[in-house]
Amino acid sequence: MKNARLSVLEKVGFGSGDMAVNVVISSMFLIITYFYTDIFGLKPSHMATLFLSVRLIDAVTDPLMGLITDRVTTRWGRYRHYFLFLAIPFGISVYLTFLTPNWDYNAKLLWAYSTYILVTLMFTAVTIPYISLIGVLTDSPQERLSANGYRLFFAKIAAFLVSIVVPILAKQWGAGDLAFGYSAAMGLMGAMGAILFLFCFFTTTERIHHKVEKTPFFHQLGHLFRNDQWVILCGVCVIGTIGYVIRGSVAAFYAKYYIGGDEIMISRFLGTGVAAAILAMVASTWITKRFCKIVMFRWTQVAVALLSIGMFLVVKPGDTTSAFVFYFLICFVVDLHAPVFWSAIAEAIDYGERKTQLRVSGLAWGGISFCQKSGMALAGAIVAWLLDGYGYVANVDQSAETLKGIALMLTIIPGAFHFIMGALMFGYRITDSYYRTLIDSPAELGLHAPSNGARED
Repeated sequence: MKNARLSVLEKVGFGSGDMAVNVVISSMFLIITYFYTDIFGLKPSHMATLFLSVRLIDAVTDPLMGLITDRVTTRWGRYRHYFLFLAIPFGISVYLTFLTPNWDYNAKLLWAYSTYILVTLMFTAVTIPYISLIGVLTDSPQERLSANGYRLFFAKIAAFLVSIVVPILAKQWGAGDLAFGYSAAMGLMGAMGAILFLFCFFTTTERIHHKVEKTPFFHQLGHLFRNDQWVILCGVCVIGTIGYVIRGSVAAFYAKYYIGGDEIMISRFLGTGVAAAILAMVASTWITKRFCKIVMFRWTQVAVALLSIGMFLVVKPGDTTSAFVFYFLICFVVDLHAPVFWSAIAEAIDYGERKTQLRVSGLAWGGISFCQKSGMALAGAIVAWLLDGYGYVANVDQSAETLKGIALMLTIIPGAFHFIMGALMFGYRITDSYYRTLIDSPAELGLHAPSNGARED
């Protein structure tokens, strides 16, 4: 069904899948660092090693999952059946990650490694099929962009729940025992994630059926790296994720120590950022109907760098109002690009097919997932190393040097990464007009028509 229009229900169902995914992503972006140091009790140096070491597993599992989705088709399609069978294990893994056993330090460290590896494996097993799904729902660029708008809106709702509801529930349900409170609250989030994946399975339909590639892994990999636009997006993904996660990870520390507050202040501060991001999803849809989405992508990231410098220079310790205003503006501007990025990946895969005459979809999405998680790991390690370097000690009054370091980690440091991200996008040439030509008249660009002939049912 060429250029299929998606119903509102299907777009909502598609978005529910990203809401489930973002139960994990948001917890990793916003609270896992704070949880591991201030609640679980890990040393920052050990936390850095944990974040980095798990990425060695991802180096194998991400491309492997991409290959599996490229080669295996069931009666439900190529992607949706993973939501059906892995929804419940996914939810359980989220709960176990935030469970704090009353053991000695070494045993707790082993538990942290085991559960973090488990949730990462479950995340890979459902996320790569999910982010690939948009390519088989419809081949209409506008419908893809619209569906990604729904998707990212629901993703921000998940972030809203994790950032606002979880700290509040942790305080209320914990009744003085925050470790129990966080495990109970994240258990609820895990259950919600499982239900949302099942909803996504039952409300979406795979319409476009691309030829299943049987070519060897390294042959596909070679074709994939000939796709220069996909390579640029990989760099953008790593750099942008590092900036995003550094800011998100340190936001709880900033609210607690730099502004001066408790779990309620953390909830309000993180919630302000999420509210700004939700509004950005709406604004992005409006802007991209009138202006080129790639041009917007480039300049919003440059603007984030400038706002970050302004926040560092203006906001002083205890200056609550200015901190909230600047944090809202930064989170709003930075997320204007989000729907564009995920649509750009699908368009870059189409570009690669016309350039190399081989469609490498699952491996391409798996590579992006690996880049995202690599950025998360590097950012988590950077935050841990910087906290250690600035002399951070959990649950005590921080020194002036530590407070300055926390401020830098929320502003200047992530702002620099977003500036680099925007600069990289100046090398990405698949603008709106370029993509229309790519689909309608690829020969004008020196490219080929699809050789494996996507078959629409």
